[in-house]
Amino acid sequence: MTHPAAHDTSLRLTSPTNRGGYVIAALSGELGIASAPTLREQLASLLRAASHLIIDLSAVEHADASGLAVLVGSRRRARLLGGSLRLAAPSPEVARVLSATGMNHHFEIFPTVRAAITGQPRLPEVIFPSATVPAYGHRIDGVIAGAAAQSAMPVSDRATARAGQG
Repeated sequence: MTHPAAHDTSLRLTSPTNRGGYVIAALSGELGIASAPTLREQLASLLRAASHLIIDLSAVEHADASGLAVLVGSRRRARLLGGSLRLAAPSPEVARVLSATGMNHHFEIFPTVRAAITGQPRLPEVIFPSATVPAYGHRIDGVIAGAAAQSAMPVSDRATARAGQG
């Protein structure tokens, strides 16, 4: 049985199961702004019942900052309760978002639910390549990197930044 995590049912949380001392919650759909408030409450409820939680992300098709914020808050809550939150089997889209935001360094992430239960092996850093950040002043899709940051700089710093562009 699944429960909608939002009114538009863009995210679903399957009925949690208990295995190896962990509550396992499988998410499917979109982990985003529409589903974040309800998911936050559902995960908080799960953490009140069991402080060790594994979230299976294999069926999550999309994740954004709001969804990641729910995961970060849930991880913090689990730690405050003396427990843990592990992420398992992130879909390629979720892996990309975790990497691009650097969140892959802040979570325990495992390739499968089984690996998350046993605690090993964790996903290697190779799965999460560093996001490429363009050099200041280079074009990306018609936008010059750092242009917004430059306009916020004091005038004296702008001249220094322009001198280093070459």
